[in-house]
Amino acid sequence: MTTADKAKRTTVAIGLLNAEGYQMPNSEYRMSLSSAADAVGLAPRNAFDFLRSKAAKRLLGEGFTDSIAEIEVEPNPEQTRGQTRIQAIPLAVVSKYWLWQAYRGNKQAFALVDALLEESIERRFDAAFGVERSESDREAVLTQRLQKTEADLAVLGEVYAEPDALREQVARLEQQLRDAGLEPWQLPPTEQ
Repeated sequence: MTTADKAKRTTVAIGLLNAEGYQMPNSEYRMSLSSAADAVGLAPRNAFDFLRSKAAKRLLGEGFTDSIAEIEVEPNPEQTRGQTRIQAIPLAVVSKYWLWQAYRGNKQAFALVDALLEESIERRFDAAFGVERSESDREAVLTQRLQKTEADLAVLGEVYAEPDALREQVARLEQQLRDAGLEPWQLPPTEQ
């Protein structure tokens, strides 16, 4: 296989994340399966399982077939040994995987999808108004958005934890009443 037949490898910065990115000989972009999963705090096996699921088939459409490709990449010049074949998926599949993880409650995926969606909309407005920003400025803003969303989700989690604590306290009090021979929600007997 010639170098022209191999995918080009690079590191793609997404906020504080560094993902393995590949450009195929036909100019299509792909991300390694492990980078897609790492970006949302999961093991590569999770992404692999998603691609085999009914949810993936629904999200990716009726004509969806297995989109994991083992691709050959140019060797990394800084490494004398290493992997030249990797499992990679198209960016459309990566985005559906992240969206599915956000839908299922993965906070890291939610923050990532939210920040990237906001950046996408902002880029369109920048283009419409003729605003130019450097990629380093965009990366800095994306990083801030990710951190803010993750912090907001942590606070939100604490807010939801409070009602759980209250339910637990009510359940304990109900049990104490039952232990004392009383029914917690029974009306007291009427006095005649």
